[in-house]
Amino acid sequence: MKIAVIDGQGGGIGKHIMDRLRRELPEDTEFLALGTNALATSVMLRSGANEGATGENAVVFNAPRVDIIVGPVSIMFPHAMSGELTPVMAAAVSASPAPKVLLPLARAGVIIVGLKAEPLPHLVDELVRKVKEFVVR
Repeated sequence: MKIAVIDGQGGGIGKHIMDRLRRELPEDTEFLALGTNALATSVMLRSGANEGATGENAVVFNAPRVDIIVGPVSIMFPHAMSGELTPVMAAAVSASPAPKVLLPLARAGVIIVGLKAEPLPHLVDELVRKVKEFVVR
């Protein structure tokens, strides 16, 4: 099972996701850190990713080759993360056949109706539960 964690900017959200998934999933689970910049990739690598890659081509190349994609919901939106997430990256993530387990963080003018505001640790807990459902199948 290969899981891609995609994040940008400082990589803090990806770091929390990577750390929790690494602790909760079987040891043979492979984690790929895909950062929109080198800092985000580096932070996720230090949190337990097996390998990492940075930038548009890394996301485009790997999105269809992983079993699950996780990250903030903004990885589906062109120009998100202060412009770091390119339209090509968003298209690659959206088009990937991999299930996407995303954190519903309301930023960049996107409001997702029907969600209650939760602290990041609670959202990461729920993300981990959902990913485990896919891994245990």
